[in-house]
Amino acid sequence: MLSRALSVPLVLGLSGFLPLVVVSQSGEGPRDAAFWLQAVLTVYCGVRLSAMVLTSRRKLLQATFWMFCYMAMGVAPLAQAVLGRVPTPVVGPREDLVQAVSLVLLGCFAFDVGALLARYRTPRHRERGSGGRDSGRESGRETGRAADPDGRPVLIHRRRLMLLVLAAFACGGLLIVKLGGPAVFFSSRQEIIASIEDAGVSGDGSQAGQAFLRGFGTVPPLIALLVYTRWLITSRRARRTWSVVTVFGALVVLNVIVNNPVSNPRYWFLTVLFALLFTAFPVSAAMYRASLSLGVVVALLVFPFADRFRYDENNARQIETTSFLEPLALKDYDQVGMFANTITYVESGQGHTYGYQLAGSLLFAVPRSVWADKPSDTGVMVGEWMGAVNTNLSSPVWAELWIDFGPVGMTAGMAALGYAAARVDRRVARRAVRGSPTGSLLLITAPLVAGYSFILVRGPLLQATGKVAIAALCLALIATYRTDRGARLG
Repeated sequence: MLSRALSVPLVLGLSGFLPLVVVSQSGEGPRDAAFWLQAVLTVYCGVRLSAMVLTSRRKLLQATFWMFCYMAMGVAPLAQAVLGRVPTPVVGPREDLVQAVSLVLLGCFAFDVGALLARYRTPRHRERGSGGRDSGRESGRETGRAADPDGRPVLIHRRRLMLLVLAAFACGGLLIVKLGGPAVFFSSRQEIIASIEDAGVSGDGSQAGQAFLRGFGTVPPLIALLVYTRWLITSRRARRTWSVVTVFGALVVLNVIVNNPVSNPRYWFLTVLFALLFTAFPVSAAMYRASLSLGVVVALLVFPFADRFRYDENNARQIETTSFLEPLALKDYDQVGMFANTITYVESGQGHTYGYQLAGSLLFAVPRSVWADKPSDTGVMVGEWMGAVNTNLSSPVWAELWIDFGPVGMTAGMAALGYAAARVDRRVARRAVRGSPTGSLLLITAPLVAGYSFILVRGPLLQATGKVAIAALCLALIATYRTDRGARLG
């Protein structure tokens, strides 16, 4: 399945055939500098995604980044450029769109440079790594546990895992009760919104309450399910213990209710799906390659038509089209356009914020009653400036970095993201292949971060940081360095 024998068709398909098919369609869009830069960006992202699919070592974080870029910053905006139609109006001059596409391409280059820098290790680090492997083998022989090439691993504390499970059922149950029962989660997005309003956690000044209710109701159940999935796959004793199997089954039921694709945003469902797949199959090259390839197909062909299953008949936006490009122009792939609008917003006299927007994202939990001038979501702020009726707009990480720090800061930030992603990918690959302990926390965290990166890269950051903080609390609760049998999974 997707072996190296298919490398040439895959590369040609993602970076050549599909962009060529899109470009060859008829449309009203001008074939100017913005159009050709968008075509170059699409081809570049296709080549990089192909490299991630075909690599001999799994690179989860880098692969999901390039998958997002290919879908949301590549093919979809290229289709919009061909048709001359966009889901969100670009209010500024055409030059701002040219600048936005150029900066996206620059950010992609910077991400690659950062990933390349992560491969460089000083002689001292190489010696330390070699020594760590030798001592790890000796330690493994003495203690009877797997050697760890990166030093002392962070493990999952077994007894504190029970606390996480209790919290997951309590928070998930509270969300279900607050919204009126399990049936609401399988009705439509309108029913969910109405239930949130009836619960008194929506409306003006209470968006934080809504975010915390849904965050605590969905994130702890997902993390608990990931841990139990990993535990059952790697431990024969766990598979023979009825209590572990029973809790796992109950967590599956809970997640089917609170994390199903009907009542949750598309990108959150992608997070759940990718996190489960990469946790359940940590070393399967076939699953890794199939997930990335099928993910592109689902995002480009299934997502645009998913509203008929997520909205009721009165609110669903009916898509009647004879071209496969039109749904991409009608849906929520507005990232490049919103980056251009952010550039127009700054250059209209608003100026850069020099870290103010980032501070608002990091300090998201501070109430506005305490911080009166707390910044809004970048997408909301730009949307209100544009006079948009719907201000629930995206703000990709390029725009978040650019509005705060300008082009130089954006380039440095993208390089730092590439460096961090490559370092984590390398560590995950070593531990997965060499047999980390059953309760290695990194092999749970990395798939979760890889899945959630779709939301982080899409933005806005302020909306995304709430679930990040909740996940960090859950992971901190179960993290430990202890290796005694009473504390670790086995």
